[in-house]
Amino acid sequence: MPAWRRISTTWSDAMPTFFSSRKWTRFALLLILVVLGIGLAIVEQRNATTPGPVPSDDAGEPDYYLEGVTMTRFDAQGIPHQTLTSPRLVHTPKDDIIRAASPVAKIRDADGRQWDITGDKGRLGAQRDLLTLTGNAQLVQPEQGWRLNTDVLHYQASETHAWSDSDAVLRQHEQRVRGNRFDAWLDTDRARLTGDVQGHHPQIAEDDT
Repeated sequence: MPAWRRISTTWSDAMPTFFSSRKWTRFALLLILVVLGIGLAIVEQRNATTPGPVPSDDAGEPDYYLEGVTMTRFDAQGIPHQTLTSPRLVHTPKDDIIRAASPVAKIRDADGRQWDITGDKGRLGAQRDLLTLTGNAQLVQPEQGWRLNTDVLHYQASETHAWSDSDAVLRQHEQRVRGNRFDAWLDTDRARLTGDVQGHHPQIAEDDT
């Protein structure tokens, strides 16, 4: 009768080679990458901005609209001299008008000075020459420290002419002047207020010395 031989095994000897080999490490790394990929996909979907509704206007349905855009206009020498920035621009082909929400226009005159034009809404004409801003319209010249406030402001780029046919208040430091119409020619540094003009000019203290 054959003798029974005792065979001793340890737990590690009995485990499948799958768990003790490099395959386990590769599997764990692959699992981590899959989980990270799923997580990044979820975050990207949450951060993706949904486009706003297609705008409508009396001029008809737009053929395109842009969000978060800056338009730049160049002069004959190819130098940028006018920019228009808006969170939303809409173009209607029927009248070839571009409408802007919360527009901010920056203009460089012939002497290189910057002028800032803002408003609640803006309209850029068919020839892209006439810009009209409505609602809290402002024309600011930072270097000279003056600001114009009105309800409707027009700017014609070809003439560098800004004007308003509505009540306007022109301020420079502590001085302010009000009128029914305002005109300014940026390149020639000329401005005028007409129609029931009223001004406030505080006296400047004289130097006693």
